[in-house]
Amino acid sequence: MLRRNCTDHSMIAMSRFIIAVLILTTTAHAQRVGSAQRGLQLARNMCADCHLVVKEAGRSAVPQAPTFGTIAMTPGLTGAALTAMLQSSHRTMPNIVIQGDDTADIVAYILSLKEGD
Repeated sequence: MLRRNCTDHSMIAMSRFIIAVLILTTTAHAQRVGSAQRGLQLARNMCADCHLVVKEAGRSAVPQAPTFGTIAMTPGLTGAALTAMLQSSHRTMPNIVIQGDDTADIVAYILSLKEGD
């Protein structure tokens, strides 16, 4: 009986530890705020061949590629949704690998294009 209690307590302690690590990791990742200025530089280098990346009247170089302004004005767009979108492949878009903090920077830049912000 005592052994079972120790095992139960160990399992509960391990579960609590895992949950705490997951919460801390998720919170730390979610709190990473990118640099919109650096995001613009990255967008000009990585995205401008297809997308209009600056907020001005005009079209993207590839007609099927939405402008970054259009993407920013997508109803309900959040940083998390945009991050997921940038890390997913699309059939009409080349598979560009955005690494490290670059994703957060591009997300910060696109979100900075929202009207009224």
